[in-house]
Amino acid sequence: MPSLTDTLPEQGAAPVAAGLPAADVVVAHTLLNCLLREVSGPERQSVVTGGRLLLRLPRRGVLLRVALRRTSLLGAHRFTGPVSEQQGGEWTEVDWRRLAEYTHDELWLRTGVRNEEFLEQIASSHRAVASALADPRPAHATDDRGRAYLASEQSLLFGHRFHPTPKARTGDPRAWSAYAPEVGASFPLRHLAVRTHLIAEETCEPSAVDPLDAQRADVPDGYRLLPAHPWQFETLREHPLLRAALERGDVLDLGPGGRPFAATASVRTLYDGETFLKFSLNVRITNCLRKNSSYELSGAVALTRALAPSFADLAERFPGSDMLREPAYRTLALPGPDGTPDRALLEGFGVIVREGLANRLAPGTTALLAAAVADEYPTGAAHISRLLAGADERTALDWWSTYLDLLLPPVLSAYFDHGLVLEPHLQNVLICVDGDGRPAQVLFRDLEGTKLVPDHHEDTLGALPPEVAGPMTYDAQRGWDRVVYCLLVNHVAELLAALADLHPQAEGALWARVRDTLRVYAGDHGCPPRLAALLAGVPLPAKANLLTRWERKADREAGYVRLPSPLAEDILRDTTGSGTR
Repeated sequence: MPSLTDTLPEQGAAPVAAGLPAADVVVAHTLLNCLLREVSGPERQSVVTGGRLLLRLPRRGVLLRVALRRTSLLGAHRFTGPVSEQQGGEWTEVDWRRLAEYTHDELWLRTGVRNEEFLEQIASSHRAVASALADPRPAHATDDRGRAYLASEQSLLFGHRFHPTPKARTGDPRAWSAYAPEVGASFPLRHLAVRTHLIAEETCEPSAVDPLDAQRADVPDGYRLLPAHPWQFETLREHPLLRAALERGDVLDLGPGGRPFAATASVRTLYDGETFLKFSLNVRITNCLRKNSSYELSGAVALTRALAPSFADLAERFPGSDMLREPAYRTLALPGPDGTPDRALLEGFGVIVREGLANRLAPGTTALLAAAVADEYPTGAAHISRLLAGADERTALDWWSTYLDLLLPPVLSAYFDHGLVLEPHLQNVLICVDGDGRPAQVLFRDLEGTKLVPDHHEDTLGALPPEVAGPMTYDAQRGWDRVVYCLLVNHVAELLAALADLHPQAEGALWARVRDTLRVYAGDHGCPPRLAALLAGVPLPAKANLLTRWERKADREAGYVRLPSPLAEDILRDTTGSGTR
């Protein structure tokens, strides 16, 4: 078995931001989260006793222990302090490197699959967390709505706590320091002028590309402006076809310019205060190479066009919600030897235009990234502990009910009424709060994760090329699993956990509010069978990030593990004394 210590030099402990855990602790706890959810929990190899979690890796023959600062009805416990292993009747502290090796060994013995990348990816994630904690945090004026929003996007130091390598990334670390959201990166784009016949683009309406064309005025006649992420330009600039096009003048390098764009939480989606631009990056972050595949470029525009009536209906019926559209893309179409556009350049320079906040944001509200509000630790001013500073339990429960009423109904109606699978995980939702920090609106984003149930959209899918239509569909059951996972397990459960950290005795009451909101929606909409099952307490699907990463599967092929549901009425009655508000 490879050893993590064979690939890494020993490093001294990095300084830690005040009140936040060290990278060693974060990585160890994240690995335990994954093992508990996907390996030891489903195999009944874990128990909570005496204020601690005991977790056994049966194939590796290791018994682990960690103290708990709070238990969770969903099994998503909060850990504190170091992880220990039992050796000869004694408990010995285990550092994150050894825990990573134990995880590696257990997964190999369980699956029979080898993954030579796994330990280095964990090490990469550790380095990124340590670097984010050590670097000085950018100062943002949180009394300005735009700056407060951007601060929330750039506050995620630790990443997904149920992913084994949430901050793993390829690429030059020096480049990361220039473009990473965690360091408050903001920079001008690199601009190319491309002969018009070598531009590929699709738009819902001609004005949709105005945010691209308006960035510079020095584009010669016969050329179109193509903004590029400067990191991606450096990655692709030596491509033979691009180099030849630059030499003969079919592509002109205008250099960096225009107003600066800031990195958002996704790294490759940038924002200038007016428009979001989603670029390709030939960098793997967590599971995926972050490039816009050709079908995703066309798919974003096709979905914006085809789903306009559905989005309008949902916005009218649920006026506290809306979707940020993606009405255009543009890219470079340099022909290769076979005469068709070179795929590496077509996808590598593809940029998707996403609406800015101004068109959708409710007046007088401030948009905050849901992942920043729900983070386990308060890494920024958007955190729920800051929004509800000093609030009592009743106020927190009222805040929660207001938010659930905004979030749940439009996502459920999108699925049941429109055959539309939204992907409302924490990084795809903006919580728009009023001047008192109360939820007033939710905005959904990122059409890449939005899928169609074929039975509802035969005409739309039939009008698209198969290579575009195929990836934008889920069958009804897989679509429902995705909705429930993103909505309830990834989003609602994690924000609920952050609220329960403030009021530990209220966890059952918080879940009761979730059930109440689902029950009211079901009563108003005929209680579809899948929703009835949810209310009856069927297990909840949780995406198997650890096993997906281990087996190196695409995100679309990720499997699910089933978690005992906190929504069953008898469980809520036991924890709250009542199943209703």
